[in-house]
Amino acid sequence: MQVKKIFLEIPTWLGDAVMATPAIENIILVYPNCEITILGSFVSSKLFVHHPNVKNIIIDDSRKNGNRYKNLYKMAKSVGQVDIALSFRRNFTSTFLLYFIDAKLKSRYKRYTKDEIHLVIRYNDFVNKSLCIQTKPEKLKIYQDDNNLIDSAKNSKLTLGINPGATYGSAKRWYPKEFSKVISSLSDTYDTVIFGGNGEIDMAKEIETELIENGVINFENLAGKTSVEELIQKISALDLFITNDSGPMHLAAAFNIPTICIFGPTKFKETSQWQNQNSVIVKKDFDCMPCMKRECPLKGDEHHQCMKEVKAEEVLVNIKNIT
Repeated sequence: MQVKKIFLEIPTWLGDAVMATPAIENIILVYPNCEITILGSFVSSKLFVHHPNVKNIIIDDSRKNGNRYKNLYKMAKSVGQVDIALSFRRNFTSTFLLYFIDAKLKSRYKRYTKDEIHLVIRYNDFVNKSLCIQTKPEKLKIYQDDNNLIDSAKNSKLTLGINPGATYGSAKRWYPKEFSKVISSLSDTYDTVIFGGNGEIDMAKEIETELIENGVINFENLAGKTSVEELIQKISALDLFITNDSGPMHLAAAFNIPTICIFGPTKFKETSQWQNQNSVIVKKDFDCMPCMKRECPLKGDEHHQCMKEVKAEEVLVNIKNIT
């Protein structure tokens, strides 16, 4: 089949979309001259703004106004005729959307094994089986605007980035006080940038207050102040990153940034950084892990123990292994 035009519905979450990039690059490996239309959330679609094969981006705002399914129908019809239509999602709305896409070949994401394997591999298996090809997932790939890259050599100190939030829920978040202890201990060597979304401004402010009380002033609080493209630019220029299991964690993996990944309730075998040799996972082992809950359901001493038991001292020791 001659393939010129491809439609891809990408994952909603930023981190999942990053983990889909090796599979997408393998599609392009097979069809190097294809023109791709991306449909995704406002956040995840920003990963593909500078992709050379992506010619059209549609933001999935079908929930906002009117009937969602009418909106999805209109989106499907706006795509026009394509050769291949793939959805990296596996819900009913994706099935509905694909039904109305005018494509010679259509396929929706499936999990082919119950074994714990990395999501990057799952996405690549989906593409392989859908297109009857045999590829292996390589590195995560994010294209940037070369004119807006940050020159880290201009900084007098190394730059530490911290990401205390996690959009999925509070269960994945390490504690601001512990983050501030790490920053304070490293402040002689690193200038720090605090990242966070609009829902994490209060958490970042708590860290900022702790730092000021500790006499640390060489930091910048960017929580709620960066676009996705700016976040990518700044993370790509870091010397060290400390983060919860989150979208920014996967952005750092795409650029091989030395990273401390703090895991609690989620499956690190499935969503850890992909092929980043400069990565260390810090986690505890409890019978309740991984619960995959957005908020810890336990009470008393057991409440959120997977994160409470991770201490700043342990993170600092692990930093020596990657820097």
